[in-house]
Parts: sequence; structure tokens; C-alpha cells
Amino acid sequence: MATDPSTAPSFALGTFSLGGGLPFPGLVVNEEVIDLRGVPGLRSALGSNPDVRGLLERWAKVLPVLRETAADPHHARQRVADLRVHAPLRPRQILQSGANYRTHVIDLAVAHEPEGGRPAERVRAEVAAMMDRRAAEDLPYMFTGLPTSVTGPYDDVVIPDWCAEPDWELELVAVIGEPAFRVPVERALEHVAGYTIANDITARELVFRRDMPEIGTDWLRAKNAPTFTPLGPWLVPAEFVADPGDLRVVLTLNGETMQDESTRDMIFDVARLVSYASRTAELLPGDLVLTGSPAGNGKHWGRLLRAGDVMEGTITGLGAQRNTCVAEEA
Repeated sequence: MATDPSTAPSFALGTFSLGGGLPFPGLVVNEEVIDLRGVPGLRSALGSNPDVRGLLERWAKVLPVLRETAADPHHARQRVADLRVHAPLRPRQILQSGANYRTHVIDLAVAHEPEGGRPAERVRAEVAAMMDRRAAEDLPYMFTGLPTSVTGPYDDVVIPDWCAEPDWELELVAVIGEPAFRVPVERALEHVAGYTIANDITARELVFRRDMPEIGTDWLRAKNAPTFTPLGPWLVPAEFVADPGDLRVVLTLNGETMQDESTRDMIFDVARLVSYASRTAELLPGDLVLTGSPAGNGKHWGRLLRAGDVMEGTITGLGAQRNTCVAEEA
């Protein structure tokens, strides 16, 4: 008998390993994990290389099986605490949104204003007007990231020896289920399988090219070093996220709150970002759409990351990640 999704227990997807064993896709229910390799109804979806992305590629057929599995008490379970938690999936593509939180953009503009430049209040007013124009013209600012930057939700973040201003940016991430190409805003969320958390670490000093200011930003170097995108801990299906436009995003550094904002402050919501990205690129199952970061990054506080720092990030209903910063070994 099929499980009614309105009465099924909430669950999430993750990737785990035990000891030195191979990573496997797991269903997280009440701090316990069901190894999905042993679920008969999923074997064709998982194939010979079982992973979460394989499930997303058949999301419409897989989701009812996941609901039934979560509700079935007979499946063997392991404690999350006994397993290593990896990034929930390895994406093909990462689409990133910049300058998407009003307060964050204003704070960055003020921080980057040269000494003796425009007064802070003038900067704030001009940037606010610019963001209003962007919203009215439906022009998000998006760019691509590299999957090789992804690391686990509890793994170390390695600060390269060339990085002088490493900064944090906690973000809500939409994970694509159904392929999306030129989808209208009204249908965009139908292509989102679920949500997770990313910390978009940025080498702040490399964002703008000083040798050629005319060409603007250099996102390749600024954001894509290995471990610069802690991801997870879980992929939470969209049916358990009532309103992605009303979630609390919180990042602490060594226990001190640095970011604490609602996704209500986003200029472009998830649907508009997914729709916009799909105008140019075909979004594929497992692709990530990062939605931007709220106010409170290190540049704003005048306190950037250094070895030994511990970042903890949470978003309502999506779990928590904890990453320690370490210096790159010589």
C-alpha cells in the first residue's frame, strides 16, 4: 500500500560511510540511517554505482518508495553518530547567485567604498535603488562554480597559502530533480527535488581583478579552491520545506553569531533563480542552485577566517554543518 505523504514521517537523503568502506546513499529518519542499497524498489535507480544523484535522476518514481521506506519500521537502521557524513551528493553543475540579499549587498558596497569616497548613506541609497531596478527588470546575477570545490558538512576547510582574505557565506541551496530548460517562474519549483546548505567560502581579495578592473570579477579563483564549498548535511525533500522564502540562515564563528537573517531578504526567490538559470543552461538532476548569502560576512565584520576557526551553519529544517579551518600544509 502506498504511503500518504501527508502522514509519512519526514526524512532526508544523505551520503555516508562506515569505517573505511565505500560511501552509500542513506535515508535519514530520526537520527538513524537506512542504507538504501538494500531497498528492493530502488535497485534499478541506484544501479552499479549507487549514489544520491542516481535517485534524483528518477526522482518522480523514487520519491514514493522513499516515503514507504521511511514509514516501514522493519528496515535495518544505523545511528548517524556511528557513520561518517559526506556531502549529500556530487553535482554535475553548480549555479551560484551573487548579490541576492538586500542588506548584504548594501553592506558590501559600503565596505568596498574607498577611503574618502562617497558617504555611507549615499552608497546605501544608490545601491538600494540599483537593487530595486534589478528586481523590476528580472535580472539576477548568476555564475558557475566547480563541483571539485565541494566538501562534507563536517570536513575541514583548507585555507590555501595564497588566500589572504578567506570569508564565509552561508547559503540556501535548491537541488534540481526534474531537468529544467527555459521553465517559467510559475513552474520552476516543480523541478526542485529538495534543499540543502552550502557555505560558499570566498577569497575576498581575489573577487575583483586588480590588473584589469574592466573585466570585473574573477569567481574561478575567488571561490573554487578544494573544500571551499562545504555542503549538507542532508538533502531535505521539498515537501518538507513549507516556504523556502521564509527560512532562518545562521552562521556562527567560534560560537559568536555572524549571520542571522531570513531568506525573506532575498531579492530573487528560488523560483526566479531556477527559472532565470534555465533560460541559458539546462539544469540537470543533482545540480545545485545556490541562492546567495545574507548580511554578516567577514568583510563586514572586519574579521576574516584563519586556521583554528570553527564555523557552524544552520538553516531552518535543513540540519547543521560544522567546519574547522586549517592552513594548507606546505
